[in-house]
Amino acid sequence: MKNPRTIGLTTLVVILVVGLIGGGVAWHQHQRRATQPRIVATTYAIVQIADKLNLPLVGVPTTANTLPQRYQHLTKVGSPMNPSVEKITALKPTAVYSVTTLNDQFGKAFKAQHVTPHFLDLTSVAHLQTTLTQLGKRYDRQSAVAKQNAHINQAKRHARQQAKGRPRPRVLVLMGLPGASYMVATNRAYVGDLVRLAGGNNVFTSSNQEYQQPNDEAIQKANPQVILRLEHAMPKMVTQQFKQEFKRNAMWAKTSAVKHHRVYDLQEPIFDATANMRVVTALDQVSQWLYPKGATA
Repeated sequence: MKNPRTIGLTTLVVILVVGLIGGGVAWHQHQRRATQPRIVATTYAIVQIADKLNLPLVGVPTTANTLPQRYQHLTKVGSPMNPSVEKITALKPTAVYSVTTLNDQFGKAFKAQHVTPHFLDLTSVAHLQTTLTQLGKRYDRQSAVAKQNAHINQAKRHARQQAKGRPRPRVLVLMGLPGASYMVATNRAYVGDLVRLAGGNNVFTSSNQEYQQPNDEAIQKANPQVILRLEHAMPKMVTQQFKQEFKRNAMWAKTSAVKHHRVYDLQEPIFDATANMRVVTALDQVSQWLYPKGATA
């Protein structure tokens, strides 16, 4: 028979080892939670990116769009143009992301709370891909980024093939805003970039402006063959505004696009003012509008 003292010592050693292992696991889990990023996404486009890269969020924007299942229970921090500083700071984020086009919206209130948002450039497809690459490096998501960029590059090649050897149509891009107003989107805007990638000729270009005030005389002179109308923010209202504008203003009836029924409405979630993870579908759709099968532009 074994010595009772030996059995007791053995039992004590086992208990100590199990305790040390359990303590080590608990410590490891605590350290993991402590180092886990706490990310707040203030726009729907950034939520889409986070979803594709499997990033942990603690705050999401208040939006009419359907959030991915994993983020639906998270704290809503307000609209992208007017997020709540109080709600964001209460989440103790390690990073707050917005987009460069909303830079001016983040003013003194954020500075007073010592919150410094990171502004992601989503003004073009190339900038979207660069942003993906940067986030992939920061959060160790390189394989997921490579997969997404491969899909985007394939869509670019398909669009080029679709336009190959065909006349480039003149395209006018409009962005409607709630309140019976609209802007002209240049080649510097996201939808303008989609037109470029699809092989279209944007009739309004700029070296530094994404949007310009509309000019009836310039639009008539350009005589666009295709008109793309981005219905931003409140699509139902903006759609109705566009219909009224095109009916009220006789200028539109004189354009080639209206005469040949080539006016198309772009709506969320596929289309938006900034690039997003629906880019492959969006580019394919613009390509089909510019170069319909069985027809020439």
